[in-house]
Amino acid sequence: MNMLEIMRYEEPLYRPPCEAGSLIVQVTLGCPHNRCAFCGMYKMKKYRVRDPEEVKADLRRARLVYRHVESVFLADGNTIAMNSDKLADILRYIRRLFPEVERISSYGGGRFLKGKSVEALRKLKEAGLDIIYFGLESGDDEILKAVDKGVDSRDMVVAARRVKEAGILLSVYILLGLGGEDRWRQHAENTARALNAMQPHFIRPRTLYLLPGTPLFREAQEGRFREASGETVMRELQILLGRLELEDAWFLSDHVSNYVPIYGHLPEDREKMLAAVEMAMEKADVYLGPRYLTSL
Repeated sequence: MNMLEIMRYEEPLYRPPCEAGSLIVQVTLGCPHNRCAFCGMYKMKKYRVRDPEEVKADLRRARLVYRHVESVFLADGNTIAMNSDKLADILRYIRRLFPEVERISSYGGGRFLKGKSVEALRKLKEAGLDIIYFGLESGDDEILKAVDKGVDSRDMVVAARRVKEAGILLSVYILLGLGGEDRWRQHAENTARALNAMQPHFIRPRTLYLLPGTPLFREAQEGRFREASGETVMRELQILLGRLELEDAWFLSDHVSNYVPIYGHLPEDREKMLAAVEMAMEKADVYLGPRYLTSL
């Protein structure tokens, strides 16, 4: 019996690459924002919160099958947006049913986290939430507005700081190339500024891939958005890494969209990572050619 037979999933189903081995639980369906111009993940779904009793029933079915569950990911997009008390109840249920679980995680966007108090987030931490995957994408307000992110960089920083103050690990996504050929420098500089203000535990870069059917794809076809070349993305990454002033953060290039796998701990691994970027730029014909992605 596979996981699809155990859990009542409404597909498509997404999770971070680092949650590949996790038990995935759809606590919510779709994304409550679902307007980001670059994203095609949940366009076919209308956001709704699942009946908690149905979620608990799925968890009980999983418990009967899996002897050991190390980690749990709460899907779909922005599960953090649901009522905090109801989410806390599900978290406590998971901890009781799977006492061996070491990590419970969820996506969480700035638009919805900014409405959560530190006290509410702390209750989620106490109930069992360990890490939030936070979509910053860019620290540049012009770009955030252009892609309809629904929040500005100041609110992003406030939300991220609340997550950290509550004791929850903060893993921040940034989207290289989101400024295109015209705004790449401001994208890099202002994203570094926002990250410095947040001081996240993890930074996970992805590189923009224009998906057919998304607003940004149409803008590119109409000539209103010029997609960044691989060389431009590397220049952007060069500036970003050079300007990060982080006390203790992992930089993890763990996604198929990225041109080069760059990993390290900041601040001590900065030069090593910059050297990897320079190597990719010197061997552009090897590393920075067209990407043909079968899965995002």
